[in-house]
Amino acid sequence: MTAQAAAEKTEKTDKIECNACPVLCRISEGKTGACDRYGNQAGKLVRMDAVLFLHRGGNSDAAITDNPMPFIAASDDNQPARNPPYTNQEVFVTGIGSSTTYPDYKPAPFIVQSRQKDIDMVTVVTEGIFSYCSFRVKIDTDRYLGPEQAAITYQGEKVGHVTTAEYGSQMLSLGGVHHLTGGSKKEGRATVDLMQNLGNKQAVAVAIEGGAELILQAGKAPIVNGVPEQRMRVGCGSATIGIFAKQFQTIADEVVVVDDHITGILTEHQAGCCLDMKPSGIRIRGRRSTPGRYFQVANPGTGWGGTDIADPLSLIEGWNAKQAWPGMRLLMTSTTGEHAEWFILDENLVPQRGDMPPEVQQVVARIGENCEASLATVLFVGGAGGSLRAGATNNPVKLTQYIKRALVNVTCGGAPAYVWPGGGITLMVDVARMPDNSFGMVPTPAIVAPIEFTMRLGDYLDLGGHADQIRTLDQAMQYGAWHDDGAPKSRRMRAMAGGNPWPLQATPLIG
Repeated sequence: MTAQAAAEKTEKTDKIECNACPVLCRISEGKTGACDRYGNQAGKLVRMDAVLFLHRGGNSDAAITDNPMPFIAASDDNQPARNPPYTNQEVFVTGIGSSTTYPDYKPAPFIVQSRQKDIDMVTVVTEGIFSYCSFRVKIDTDRYLGPEQAAITYQGEKVGHVTTAEYGSQMLSLGGVHHLTGGSKKEGRATVDLMQNLGNKQAVAVAIEGGAELILQAGKAPIVNGVPEQRMRVGCGSATIGIFAKQFQTIADEVVVVDDHITGILTEHQAGCCLDMKPSGIRIRGRRSTPGRYFQVANPGTGWGGTDIADPLSLIEGWNAKQAWPGMRLLMTSTTGEHAEWFILDENLVPQRGDMPPEVQQVVARIGENCEASLATVLFVGGAGGSLRAGATNNPVKLTQYIKRALVNVTCGGAPAYVWPGGGITLMVDVARMPDNSFGMVPTPAIVAPIEFTMRLGDYLDLGGHADQIRTLDQAMQYGAWHDDGAPKSRRMRAMAGGNPWPLQATPLIG
């Protein structure tokens, strides 16, 4: 054998194959795979990140730490150490760092039995590999971001689109299987990079074709064309008229609330009529809907009320001389109060700008006070199918059925997940409620996300669960995952995020 052949043989024997995803990386000793989640340590495949356990306090706060702690080697009798610094009712194991069910034959790495209010519970824990997943981003602003269905780009690649606007918010759909797998390799890589960063609460920069450039980060104010957003509108123009009609009545003869969708006119509006306000005779651009409500007064934009106007007087087409009068007081404002001007009609019924009286300023400030802070909300949407379900049961359809019957509580990193009606397990979760760095990736490409199924022990056995793989919480805390191949090397303990319900006690499982 030549020296070169011997070296090649040695190199081959030093590598181990990772089967935690379909890529099947061959990893040299001391190195990690393409996802950086698995590595070769002394010829053994190990999960590099520590598995995350959540603690809800109680009398064991000293056990809460975010520093990795090694699992101990299992003893012959597989019994945990005595008197662990926690109780069954205080600790919950998450899918973060837990390893995966892939390839399909494997049960979930953690199938953990614990007790809650004297009821035996089981939690099935895994990291799901999601090819069918996306993020919905809700951006609280009345600014025009781009046309509906417009493509969204990241690193020059199309990664999503603008979807239907909601009340006071613009909505984006980012990621999805067609961008992950249906385009070029570059598109797939850009998409999974965007999704991982967005899910891990990092700032990402995207551009909307024919629209705005955005910087988005979960739980932070969106930045639109370099300007941080401040306020979410209190309502549409018509709603703002109705909310503040009594306050407007005492300070102005006419009020126009400018809005891209529905602009409101106080004296025409039903609220003004009920308050016996005198018609002002104002005539404005746009399509009149019902009294005091006008559509399409301007084009969408980043100006007043999400329109493209900078001068509110450009909306006024004229006045009915039989109704309007000199000295009439006119307030024009946006739905956030960020834009507002005061006018007085002169002898020729031409609005003249004037200094806004303090009592008017107070009502405009009240509009702003009622606007919530502008935020970017990021929701993960994933289809939990395939081997993920087989990791819980030999009869996967029963898991789906039990979830729909509210017998199984679904969480992601301990955060509550909403499961959509209809077939399959399509879940949605607010990433802001999940622990930091909950998401990973594999270069297939696909997103890796934690998922946990919690139920009563009896229900788990009824749905055909892997009864022979159930371990106690004490055992899981001591020794890690049930299988050696891909087992996590260490664990972390972190306090449960405030505001999240305790997964083991979620209604209707435990009252």
